[in-house]
Amino acid sequence: MAAAWEYIKEFFIALGQWIIAPWNPMGNPLKNFIASHPDGGAWALVVVFWVLSTLIVAGIVWLIVIFVRKHLRFSKKEIEKESLQATVYSLQSEIEDVTKERDELRDQLYKVSAETPDDADEELAKARFQMLMTVDRHYPNGVLPCEYKDPEDANITLEALCERFRNFASSQMHLYYTLPVIRTLFAAMGSSRLLILEGISGTGKTSLPYALGRFFEHNATICPVQPSWRDRTELIGFYNEFTHKFTETEFLRALYEATYREDINYIVLDEMNLARIEYYFAELLSILEVPNHAEWLIDVIASSRTDDPKHLQEGKLLIPENVWFVGTANNDDSTFTITDKVYDRAMSLFFDNKGIAFEAPFTPSMHLPAKKFIELSEAALKEHPVSQDTLDKFAELDDYVIANFRLAFGNRIMKQINAFVPCYVACGGTELEGLDYIFESKILKKFEVLNVGFLKDELIGLDAKLTKLFGENEFLKSKAKIKRLLKQGM
Repeated sequence: MAAAWEYIKEFFIALGQWIIAPWNPMGNPLKNFIASHPDGGAWALVVVFWVLSTLIVAGIVWLIVIFVRKHLRFSKKEIEKESLQATVYSLQSEIEDVTKERDELRDQLYKVSAETPDDADEELAKARFQMLMTVDRHYPNGVLPCEYKDPEDANITLEALCERFRNFASSQMHLYYTLPVIRTLFAAMGSSRLLILEGISGTGKTSLPYALGRFFEHNATICPVQPSWRDRTELIGFYNEFTHKFTETEFLRALYEATYREDINYIVLDEMNLARIEYYFAELLSILEVPNHAEWLIDVIASSRTDDPKHLQEGKLLIPENVWFVGTANNDDSTFTITDKVYDRAMSLFFDNKGIAFEAPFTPSMHLPAKKFIELSEAALKEHPVSQDTLDKFAELDDYVIANFRLAFGNRIMKQINAFVPCYVACGGTELEGLDYIFESKILKKFEVLNVGFLKDELIGLDAKLTKLFGENEFLKSKAKIKRLLKQGM
């Protein structure tokens, strides 16, 4: 045992001498150790030492590589974080500019001039609709006419309007939209008063109505929806029995102000599905379905008074024809699902990616009376009615969907087809592209609640049916939607 320890002791002495002076002129201590012990034990100790040394060096190198990789990954994340922060700061700056501009406009609207007589101030203080009365004062001459900035604009077409707005958004606001999106937008306005812009966050949903407001030189009113909204009072307001004042909302103010204007007005319900739409917007959903515009009346207050705002009729407000409601919706866990009741009454646009930048000529804003846009939409119905051949094929497609999926199009969707498709054609699109949009957004949207895992053969058959009826290169949006449904069911 003692001999073994002496043996090992000599090895470590030789190893220490080699570490201290590996190029000792007296000779290599390890070689001398092996020479003095010709048995295999000396060689074994040296080999074990070199193996262990190699492993230690390799381990150190591996740790260095891991450290460098983590450092590079961390640096990359920091760079991305700085880039995102720069983007956030840029957006915050834009929001501040917009907020400042909105506040200036509201200050001009609500400000009571210092020269206002005291009796007028007293009258406003006693009024139960102070915000709406201030709107009355802002328009002392009645309805503000919308006059064309350029006389040639009186002859504008829907197709030219689409191109012009797209170039305006690109050249002045650096917002980039494709022509199909713009065509869908204006065709949707021609067929419904409620538009839903949905998709992932950051794709320009809220920017679109804001850009439209800038384009028509009348800023859109942004009304952020709160998760606590439960009924119509969140939109319209309510009468406070304690103060004897009506608690007015920004939505009501914007709706009332539109009665004094002839241009296009956009009221945006931002993040509209943070609360259940069919709860707080139910009354308006029903009113906008009424064919006769004279019956678009909202009950604001039960009893009327002589000092109420001018455009309230026996406590009711007539929704003007120059108003379009735009709802933005994110699809995530923090929001409610938009029900078929809402989808069936609205026209929806889905944003799934950011627009690709393109160069556009500088395009100025314009004035466009809402009446002119409505006339263009009505003219499209006469000039581009859906062909009977297309309607017959769509009826055959309807029969196929009923037989295989137990879903029917319904009269409301057929009415929207006859209103939307002609407007889409007038905007520069084709009849089948417009029909493709309706089928994808109105019919295939309902398939999302079905158990597509058991409908694989039926969906494949539906894809083949579309090709048979309309051709290989048509209904591309619907076919892409079917592929996504099949992929989800796998």
